[in-house]
Amino acid sequence: MPHDLFPAEIQHALDLAGIFVFATAGALLAVRKNFDVFGIAVLALVTALGGGLFRDLVIGAVPPAAFGELSFFITPLVAAGIVYFLHPEVQRINRAINVFDAAGLGLFCVTGTTKAYGFGLGLTASAALGVATAVGGGVLRDVLVNEVPSLLRDREMYAVPAVVGASMVALCIRFDALNAFTTGLAIVTTFVLRLLAMHYHWRAPLAWNRRSSVAEEP
Repeated sequence: MPHDLFPAEIQHALDLAGIFVFATAGALLAVRKNFDVFGIAVLALVTALGGGLFRDLVIGAVPPAAFGELSFFITPLVAAGIVYFLHPEVQRINRAINVFDAAGLGLFCVTGTTKAYGFGLGLTASAALGVATAVGGGVLRDVLVNEVPSLLRDREMYAVPAVVGASMVALCIRFDALNAFTTGLAIVTTFVLRLLAMHYHWRAPLAWNRRSSVAEEP
């Protein structure tokens, strides 16, 4: 499990970093939607903690980590505060935020998978919850702002890299090959796939024989 593979301090720092960048992305969307300060804070919290909260409730890890660790709750609020006051400057480094978001995606899909397996779930269910951990907050964020979740219109392959990373971890567990190296490899693979998808505008296949030029239904 990741908490056995890495020192607790490093794991905690990585978790907070992932939470911070996800919260920043959520807060920036709230600014673009002209939400007030409360809406910015809520969207930051939901984006950062939604996936992990869903996972913990499913596996019975109560109270969820989002409520059991104060820093997990405060970090999104700090990100929301920064965006509230400095959103023009934060917007200018949006490319860097996307890079950190990709890193958070890789980290959360891996840690979500291993935590679910540690609570007794099978490999397939664990990988599914790993993906949910990585993308769940984004789904809740999109629903709250009345947009089709990016998970369903996977532009630039957001969910697919998480599926790859979670599947790699599940296979490593199956063959008793999960260690610090293979865990890091799964995180890096997810991260690189996401960056390549953003750079080359990859997306998941549409319905068979449906051209991307066909107008989308409202």
